[in-house]
Amino acid sequence: MNKLLLHPAAKPLLFGLALIPFAHLLWGALANTLGANPAEALIRGTGDWVLRFLCLTLAITPLRDWTGWTALIRLRRMLGVFTYFYVVLHFFSYAWLDMGLDWGDIVRDIPKRPFVLVGTLALLLMTPLAATSFNRAIKALGAKRWKALHKSVYAIVLLGLLHFFWMRAAKHNFAEWSVYAAVVTVLLGWRLWRRFGPKRLNAPQPAARPQRQGA
Repeated sequence: MNKLLLHPAAKPLLFGLALIPFAHLLWGALANTLGANPAEALIRGTGDWVLRFLCLTLAITPLRDWTGWTALIRLRRMLGVFTYFYVVLHFFSYAWLDMGLDWGDIVRDIPKRPFVLVGTLALLLMTPLAATSFNRAIKALGAKRWKALHKSVYAIVLLGLLHFFWMRAAKHNFAEWSVYAAVVTVLLGWRLWRRFGPKRLNAPQPAARPQRQGA
């Protein structure tokens, strides 16, 4: 599997797969196959894919550790960039289809509706992550500061869950939200266990230095 993940075609293949949801939604809008309320379908569809890509991005490290497929890590950055791509599409769909691109109304609407405020905050937090997703940014910031900045993804995924929860609260339908919440709980819980849990008993011990024999 590592050989397959290191193949030059792996990243182009992931790029193409990550564009399929966008192509599906775009085709649906052009062909008028998104149902009775295409605007809601576009807003909802792009939002769903934000959460899915966030979960996929957070799943890379656990999957690498569980499976030993170390080459998975080279795909994480692309998944993160596509998460931002879909969150921008989600916000633009809201701004255009729900608010008619009236930026004055949008600015007034954001603080009025908690779920819009939380979603906008997640977008703002995600922007510096996308802006520093290339090698030069890592060198400029330094690895330590870059890693600290990108840990804000944990806050972003929780804000995304809260945003979705408040959206579904109006219809009292939390079934789909519960699935995302369970996945995020596992992914974040694993990180907490790895950081604060008991150390593995079978962790390799450093080899003892051979004692020097006397003459």
